Amino acid sequence: MAKQLTADDARQSLTAHVAAKGEEAFAKFGPHIGWKELQLILQDRALVRYPCEIVFDSTPLQADEVAHPVPKGAKPEDGFAIHVQPIFMTQLQRVPWLVLYQLVLVNYGEFASPDDAEAFGAAALGITRDEYYQGICKLADQLGCGTGC
Repeated sequence: MAKQLTADDARQSLTAHVAAKGEEAFAKFGPHIGWKELQLILQDRALVRYPCEIVFDSTPLQADEVAHPVPKGAKPEDGFAIHVQPIFMTQLQRVPWLVLYQLVLVNYGEFASPDDAEAFGAAALGITRDEYYQGICKLADQLGCGTGC
């Protein structure tokens, strides 16, 4: 009799899959993922399933959010606007860190977890998950709202 897959098995599988996609982004666009490379990643449908644009507008964001994807229509195919806190307009070299984290929500919706976002972002940047997590926390700390990192 075949072994039944558990929710934990599915979670581990998704995390491994997003890490592999991050490694693919690093291989295609690395070793340095800056603003220009981020734009290319957003156009690559093998890495980002739906059209995305970056918008420096905090209107739909929670007080402690640095970025979040907002659907442009009723279907994912309509695309997403990834809203980023405007304070990062002057730090374009750091925006990929914020946007890469959000791309798992674009690609996998509610099934994506923070672990998945960290696995993808770290792999895409070619760094450890701990380095990525600490970098994201430093960026979030710029909001001055005590995000708990």
